[in-house]
Amino acid sequence: MPRTLTPAERLADADKNTTLDQIIQQSEWSQFLVEQAVFHYGQRKPEFSCNDLRDVLPELGHGYLGAAINALRTGGVIEHTGRMVPSTSGPTHGHRISVWRLSAKGRGIAQQRAARREAAA
Repeated sequence: MPRTLTPAERLADADKNTTLDQIIQQSEWSQFLVEQAVFHYGQRKPEFSCNDLRDVLPELGHGYLGAAINALRTGGVIEHTGRMVPSTSGPTHGHRISVWRLSAKGRGIAQQRAARREAAA
C-alpha cells in the first residue's frame, strides 16, 4: 500500500494541471481542496484566521477548515503567529482562534510552484 503524502508533499506536487480525477483519488479530496484554498489564501495575505477563510470558502468547505488548518500546521506549511482573535462564527460564541501565516517551508513551496508555472508558460 503506498504511503499517504503529507500536506506539504501534496502542495509541492500539485500543479495547475492537476485533474479532477487525481484529486478525487485522494482519500479525503474535500479536505485536500480546502488545504489548497488555505495555502492559496496564505500566499496572498501575510496573516489569516479561520474568520477570513470562512468568508471565502463555500459552505461545504467550512466542515473541513479545522482539519485542513491542523494538517498544514502539522506538515510545517503554516505556523502560528502567537496571536489569537475572537471567532466570528455564531456557534462558537466568540471563542478565541489562532492567527496563522505561511512558514518558511510554505513560502518555499509557493516559490517552487511559481517557478514551475513560469517554466511551463
